[in-house]
Amino acid sequence: MPGTTEVLVVGAGPTGLMLAGDLAAAGVRVTVLERRSRTSQLTRAFAVHARTLELLDARGVAGELVATGVRIGRLQMVGSAQLDLARLPSRFPYMLLTPQYETEAVLHERAEGLGADVVTGTEVTGLRQDADGVSLSVRRPDGTRDTLRAGYAVGADGMNSVVREALGLPFPGRAALRSVMLADVRLTAPQAMPVANAVREGIAFVSPLGDGWHRVVAWDRGRQMPVDAPLALDDVRTITLKALGTDFGMHDPRWLSRFQTDERQAPRYRLGRVFLAGDAAHVHSPAGGQGMNTGLQDAANLAWRLAAAVRGWAPDGLLDGYESERHPIGRTVIRDSGRMMRMALVHSPVVRAVVNAASHAAVAVPPLADRLAAKATGLSIAYPAPPGSHRLTGRRAPDLELARGPGDARRLYEALRSCRFVLVGRHAPPTGWAGRLVTATPAGTETPATLLVRPDGYVAWASDGDDRDAVTAALRAWAGPR
Repeated sequence: MPGTTEVLVVGAGPTGLMLAGDLAAAGVRVTVLERRSRTSQLTRAFAVHARTLELLDARGVAGELVATGVRIGRLQMVGSAQLDLARLPSRFPYMLLTPQYETEAVLHERAEGLGADVVTGTEVTGLRQDADGVSLSVRRPDGTRDTLRAGYAVGADGMNSVVREALGLPFPGRAALRSVMLADVRLTAPQAMPVANAVREGIAFVSPLGDGWHRVVAWDRGRQMPVDAPLALDDVRTITLKALGTDFGMHDPRWLSRFQTDERQAPRYRLGRVFLAGDAAHVHSPAGGQGMNTGLQDAANLAWRLAAAVRGWAPDGLLDGYESERHPIGRTVIRDSGRMMRMALVHSPVVRAVVNAASHAAVAVPPLADRLAAKATGLSIAYPAPPGSHRLTGRRAPDLELARGPGDARRLYEALRSCRFVLVGRHAPPTGWAGRLVTATPAGTETPATLLVRPDGYVAWASDGDDRDAVTAALRAWAGPR
């Protein structure tokens, strides 16, 4: 392991690997520590939403991941109503279903290709920090112990985070649903689209994974077993038959497991030089498939801030902006996914009928349906903007066509592959900020005169005018002194 690591990332799941790749792309020396000795072929998360695909597009790997899975053009709400994703204002008007290990493989290859050091079979056993950096105590695969040092550390090590525990941070919340059954199975009647239903006895969800396997998520109200209780395929089959009227001929499971759905969030995402991201910071109901997506968006928000701090140009408050922006998003995801799960589990047939009718009424109104789809897929996520800001400030940047961009970039999200700020405008850009800023000219005229886009694809600042002093002030506020 190199002794010159600038950031230590604990956990080589999707969040940790995304973060490591972004840091390496920004020229930061980063080491990822993973307790597992090999990549798991068992899948947990499998839904990749449009906003996450946009972020992967900005890293040049979206096409590779899309090729591994199944595109789903409709998203089922609570009840039988479905949202049409074809109207999404995105290059990715669908939900991608692909096993989590495929996402990990793509991000792992990118991270290592950019120079990140991913070390497996290494367990973190302790953490200390001081004014100058962070020291992690680790146990290597051969049992020997060592101490690693870096300027910053990130805990992306899941719900049972060692990093969070070492920081002494609580993880308040509650167990929302116990004894949920998971199975990866073959079907004699394969399904091209996810199917789900809730009945008085429980719920069942069946979805293709894109690799010939199907994921079944089931919950039996009358059979609440401990999480570590043995699980047979017949247990999954029984409640699936009740909820969906068929078991689709499920057979040959490669994975059977029970888990407990928790709704929890750390009160802080940063303590000194240590940060939390992904499931180490927040966990919630699987309803809506938001877990992995939220973690990847945490990583995208944090990486460029950390890179700025390591390189010494971070403006005051830039690192604190990670928690102030992402903590409310995590809280919203916990609330919304929990609400969806509770609505799906209501006992009363009358209430279920009312919910179903309300869902159908919502999707029948195009503007409302579009807002719901944007929210479900992450496209509507926005961050607070100062009073008087341009209407686009803090919002997701659209993938603008470019007349001129860095290299051969012809779209904004291609220009973002530099992992730098992108200044989009029609006038001569200011000089300076080398290594932090690239410039581009929009192909159309419908955009503001000047648009400063953060490395994570959100608008830092925009203006309909051409005030060079205002542009310079915005750059100093976000990208530091030139």
